[in-house]
Amino acid sequence: MSMEKLRCQSACMVRKEIAVHMLAYNLIRTTIAQAAAVHNKLLRLISFRAAVQLVNQAALQLAHLFGTLMKNSLDTMRAMVVATSIGQRKRKKQPRAIKRRPKSYPLLTQPRHKMVTICNK
Repeated sequence: MSMEKLRCQSACMVRKEIAVHMLAYNLIRTTIAQAAAVHNKLLRLISFRAAVQLVNQAALQLAHLFGTLMKNSLDTMRAMVVATSIGQRKRKKQPRAIKRRPKSYPLLTQPRHKMVTICNK
C-alpha cells in the first residue's frame, strides 16, 4: 500500500497522510472481514495483498455504478476476495532486514553546472 515512506513535509500533512493510510487499511480489512463472514472462511486464510489489488481494480469500475449494479458488483468483488487464499509457503523463513542503505555521497548543494566545473578541476 506504499506506506513505508511518507511524502509530505509539514507535520499537519504527515498526520493527514497517516490518517488516510489507516483509513485505506481499515477499509481493506473490513472488506476482507465482510467477505469472510458471507462465505464462511477464516480471516487468516485470505490474502491481504490480493485483496488490495482487487479493491484497487474494482474501485475504478464501481465509481460509475449505482443501485443494484453496484450491489451485485460488490458481491462479486467479495467472492473474488475470498477466492484468493494464502497458499502454503515452501521457502525458508527470511531474515527481516532493510536493504535500502544511505548513500555515502555528499548532497548537491549548488547548481549542477558549477559542481561539474569544480569536480573537473
